[in-house]
Amino acid sequence: MELEFVRTFVAVVDGGQFQEAAAELGITQQAVSKRVGALERELGVQLFTRTARGARLSTDGEAFLPHARVLLDAEKRALAAVRPEKRPLRVDVLNRRTKSAQLALRFHRAFPEVELEVVTTGAELSFDAAVAAVAAGSVDAAFRGVPKRDLPGGVTSGVVDYDPHELLVGPRHPFADLSSVPIAKLAGHRIWMPGLSVTTEWGAYYAELSEAFDLTIDVSGPVFGNETMLDELATSPDLSTFVGAGSRYFWPDEYDLRRVLVVDPTPVYPMSLLWRREPAHPDVRKLRDYLVTGPEPGDGVWLPSWERA
Repeated sequence: MELEFVRTFVAVVDGGQFQEAAAELGITQQAVSKRVGALERELGVQLFTRTARGARLSTDGEAFLPHARVLLDAEKRALAAVRPEKRPLRVDVLNRRTKSAQLALRFHRAFPEVELEVVTTGAELSFDAAVAAVAAGSVDAAFRGVPKRDLPGGVTSGVVDYDPHELLVGPRHPFADLSSVPIAKLAGHRIWMPGLSVTTEWGAYYAELSEAFDLTIDVSGPVFGNETMLDELATSPDLSTFVGAGSRYFWPDEYDLRRVLVVDPTPVYPMSLLWRREPAHPDVRKLRDYLVTGPEPGDGVWLPSWERA
């Protein structure tokens, strides 16, 4: 199997569009389409469903994705085995739209001499699997919420950021013209987070948050991607969703979506960095020392029980 075709497929998934994958890989959009088409012919399945709004993963594409990441990970580990001194620092940012990616970018700007490889494998792994990946060296460091402090495999963690929550709504929503909204007023309003898994630490975070403030967090419906969710928010008079203040989402101007800070208290998500105490990569300590600075959550905030403890 041609690994460049597999790499291109994963880049389309991570970027959300063929155009973003082309920019990420430094090739033309036409070349991306040809590579994906060649991979589909080799596999004998259709990996994406083409629509007027772009490409969405097919059922076969969703089934192939975790195996594609394993193939690319095996390639990197094979190369690292014979040339470890040339391997870039591999950091899992969970999602390129969230604050974790912004923190990785901040480190890159501060230390441009460090060769950095940013990956997004973590969102598909349970917390224990992510810890195991750091312990095994599949990734050198990972951004995660840390629901437990006693970590195996010589892995440790430190908080790097407390990300305040905002409510993302369309222009017809009753909170659209507010700069902030007390969390008590969210009771009875539908907060839509399709596909939110209760088995992840962020799923546990939102479950605890909804119970504490009697919130209605709707996780129903298939996951069609951020673009579809933003499109639904733009036209709905009652839908909303939670986003971190440090997240970066983009939408057409005509959507006129609004970010409304949640207050009294403000829910904040504690983001930590995972790393090994005796890292194999020489730049892990530099990443740790730069980002783990002991930030304070501030006043008037809500934290999950694991962080309060």
